[in-house]
Amino acid sequence: MKNQYFGDINDYRKYGLLRAIAQCSRLRLLVAWMLTPDDGSTDGKFISYLDNPTKWAHHDPVLFQRLKELVDSNQQCQVHMIETSDLIRIAGYFSAKVPDAALERLSWFKSLMDEARVHDFVFLDPDNGLEVKSRPYGAKNSSKFLYWREVEALWSSGKSLLIYQHFIREKRTTFIQRMLEALRRATPGSFVEAFSTPHVVFLMALQPSHHSIHWPVVNNVQERWAGQIQHWDLTISK
Repeated sequence: MKNQYFGDINDYRKYGLLRAIAQCSRLRLLVAWMLTPDDGSTDGKFISYLDNPTKWAHHDPVLFQRLKELVDSNQQCQVHMIETSDLIRIAGYFSAKVPDAALERLSWFKSLMDEARVHDFVFLDPDNGLEVKSRPYGAKNSSKFLYWREVEALWSSGKSLLIYQHFIREKRTTFIQRMLEALRRATPGSFVEAFSTPHVVFLMALQPSHHSIHWPVVNNVQERWAGQIQHWDLTISK
């Protein structure tokens, strides 16, 4: 996650999904931004939707209005605005920037695990998503990825997980199913599912004790975010 993305259309959908999860459960949510420095590009400037409330506000009127106020406030837009807004119920936040170097990354992750102890559900928001072979742990720009070892450690500590993942050049249905199967293998006993938007997919693994929130979350998302967030079940398994 980069602060330069704050308030754009992808953020609106992302926060909407987090709010739907929070509204349908009593789980204590930890938002791990996985922040990396802004890169000076024009990415993250897709905020024109805020000028079209007729089309967009009905998905989550409270969230839409608050994001518009924050973006229009002439402040430097940063994720801490969400942290102080009370938009996501019963949420904590982990805002430390992710380092590249392996030893520093280990220290960063230990701090995340310490923070997660009092939470039930962790949202992980890497720039790109889960690890790829071209960016091994500790390499330059590895901070843009979440590593399976980290997924496995959080899962073993009893946390349900939601993971931000960019689409790649692969048929989306195939990609989503492949990633869900990989997530299922990394999270024994989980119920896995996904929520996709036009540009990204969110992969979710629910602990056995949290399976009951599945249908309330799905129904909430489908009711409020039809046409913007699509639900996916795992349909293939080896």
